[in-house]
Amino acid sequence: MGPISALIVDDERYAREELAYLLGKFPSVQVFGEAESGEAAILKALQIQPDVVFLDVEMPKMNGIEVAKTLTELKKVPLFIFATAYPQFAVEAFRINAIDYLLKPYDERQLKQTVERIEKTLYPAKSVESTEKLGKLAIETGGDIDYILPQDILYIYRDDKVTKIITQTGDYDVRTTLKELESRLEPFSFFRIHKGYLVNLKYVSRLTPWFNGAYQLELDGVDQKLSVSRNYVKDLRQRLEL
Repeated sequence: MGPISALIVDDERYAREELAYLLGKFPSVQVFGEAESGEAAILKALQIQPDVVFLDVEMPKMNGIEVAKTLTELKKVPLFIFATAYPQFAVEAFRINAIDYLLKPYDERQLKQTVERIEKTLYPAKSVESTEKLGKLAIETGGDIDYILPQDILYIYRDDKVTKIITQTGDYDVRTTLKELESRLEPFSFFRIHKGYLVNLKYVSRLTPWFNGAYQLELDGVDQKLSVSRNYVKDLRQRLEL
């Protein structure tokens, strides 16, 4: 299984260079070509048959949406990732089966999630295998070490200098940072909804609009509603929804 071949399409050279540089940080992706216009993108796609095309939406003459519609006629239809400074273009993008869109200027955290989505789409068997890792989270309480199944954790939050782990059977106070726990739980279905909160997506039951673009989240078996920062809402919905 070779690298995921990518084509970058943007009429701005610096935007192409920035995205190529950021994608270079992911070993699973290799940029096979670039194009500065819609017409050039179609010719390049015919030549290299890319697995995924990163498309700028706003381009003169032939925009990214039009390019994608043309490329859907190919025998090998690539995945489409749209790049735009305007979120309103996302609705039309998903009508033609784009698997994600990136907001400019590019955010490395968002790009990482996009690459993961590409990998899961192209190699579903591999992604299932990687998420079914065995192992338990070791929690030191006093002189003892408790072992917790990640799937039993409802959510985790930071309270002053203590991190609180809320599970189906009890709560734990640990000194481990939220960032470290997020890293250790990465193979499982956890998502940061706020700078101080991690939730297990398996227990999410409802999202309710709040104010200033933020949401409130409800978990099965939890009375408290948790705040979802507006910066995380889009990625959270993409992780949750089919």
